[in-house]
Order: sequence, then structure tokens, then C-alpha cells
Amino acid sequence: MLPCSYDRDMTESPSAPPIVSTAWLDDHLDDEDLRIVDATITLRPPADACAGWTAVDGSAAHQDEHLPRAQYADLLRDFSAPVGRFARPPLEQLTESLQRLGIGADSRVVIYDRAGAMWAARLWWVLRSYGFENASVLDGGFARWVAEGRPTTSEPFAPVAGPGTAFIPRDRPELFVDKADVLDVVQNGGAVLVNALDTADFVATTSSSYARPGRIPGSVSQPASRLTRDDGSFLPVEQLRTELDDVLSQPGPKVTYCGGGIAASLAALVLTQLGEDDVAVYDASYEEWASDASLPVEVEPG
Repeated sequence: MLPCSYDRDMTESPSAPPIVSTAWLDDHLDDEDLRIVDATITLRPPADACAGWTAVDGSAAHQDEHLPRAQYADLLRDFSAPVGRFARPPLEQLTESLQRLGIGADSRVVIYDRAGAMWAARLWWVLRSYGFENASVLDGGFARWVAEGRPTTSEPFAPVAGPGTAFIPRDRPELFVDKADVLDVVQNGGAVLVNALDTADFVATTSSSYARPGRIPGSVSQPASRLTRDDGSFLPVEQLRTELDDVLSQPGPKVTYCGGGIAASLAALVLTQLGEDDVAVYDASYEEWASDASLPVEVEPG
């Protein structure tokens, strides 16, 4: 199913802006309904040329230092499906994971990470795909918070259970697409394919990262890395509009992809921030696409 516009049911969680500032969060640290989650994942470089990068949870760094009242949200085990690489979790798994964090329908959630917002954006997109709209990504994440001299702690936080309403997920499968949906776009149009990998991957004629080099045919290059500053904070809105002009100028739904659906989630978040409401993430992304020899790829002329 390709993405379509969506009207929020009033039984779902309230809606929040996709991105909030460190100043806003600092001002609201004592709000009873606030839940802060650290979604950090660390990528360990390959041991040799034939190996891939290894994803390691960021719980150890979180235990050493984190924002006040923050809890660790484990993207590897709790917010990804048991099968696949960071695949969208099933509804029951997501519900149980939110309950463990004390997140209910009335909770106000702020997500941060230590890696330029892409992991926070991934969790934000997963929550949104189940109807949880009252979540935001912290602009600049942990790095900006610390650089501004704001408080941190090593003390664990356990939310006190209250009389709040339990969150009842509402499936929004249109926020994710699979390779059959993407192939339909390649063959018949109907959406803009946005490649969020770096330019070097987009134009590569050889690759040690994927089964085949190149890109999905017809893709527009929009590296997610160019949507944030060096410190991990997002570019100002008008700069984002300029950066994304090649994407925004094309009508219709937008489908973002990268290597495995993480940077694609960051691009999807920014597009949503800019007012695009027909956006989907190709969950398995180019890693899956390149591995299927029956699917077409486009390679930069050598």
C-alpha cells in the first residue's frame, strides 16, 4: 500500500511537533506526563573488509550518563521485530515495550540519541506508525544538551504508575512500504523515491556494503546527513526547504529509503516537519533491494 493522507482519530494520543528544542525540554522536565527516552545505538565498524557494521545497544553509555528522568529504549530488542534488521515491530511487542517505559495515551514523549538524531527519528517513526502522535525528537540530542551545560545524571528513572489511560495502538501500515510497493513505483510511478544514503553510495559503481552497487531506478538523492549540522541539530526550516527542493518540488507521495530504514526515517521526519503528509519508509531499504537479483538497479555510468 502506498502512503495516503491520514485523519487522526480523537481516541489516539494528542499530537506534538516532530522536533522540540533543548530549551523547551529543560522548561518541562518536571511535567508529570513527560517521558524522555534515549534511543541510542552504536555502530561498530567491521573487523575486516568482508564483514559488515555491527549494531550495539547504547544502554551502557546511558547508564553512565543521561538526561534527567530519561529511560533507555532498546531499538534492537524492544522496538524492532525479532526477524529482520531493525524491522518494524509487531503491535503486541510495541505495546508491551511502551508499558515497560510507563508510556500511556496521555504521555508526552521526547526521544533523543547520541548519533545525529537518526535513531531517535527511527523510534519516532515507529511510534507514529502505530498512532502514537504525542512524541518529538530532541533537536541536537544528547550532544547539544551537554554542550549547553544542561543537567545530566547517572541515576536510573522508574516512572510511577498512575491513573493515566493506557495507549491503544492504531495500525498505520501506510507509513511503511515493502519491495513490492517500491517496484510498483519504479514500474508505474505514483510516488517520489528518496534515497537518503550519502552521495558516494548513490553514485557508487562498486560496493562492499550491498550485494549490488547503485540505487533504485528513478530515485532522487537526498542524503540524510545533509539535513543536520555537524553537532547533530537540524538545519533551520528554510534551509531544510532549500536542501529538499528537488524532493518537495515534485508532487505526490514520498517514499524514503537508505541501507536499512534508519537514515530514511530521519528524512521522513524532516519531510513531515516541512508539512508533507504522504510519506512512507521502505523498511528493509536498499539492503533488501540489492540482494534480490530480480529487481532493477540504476548504476552511475562508469
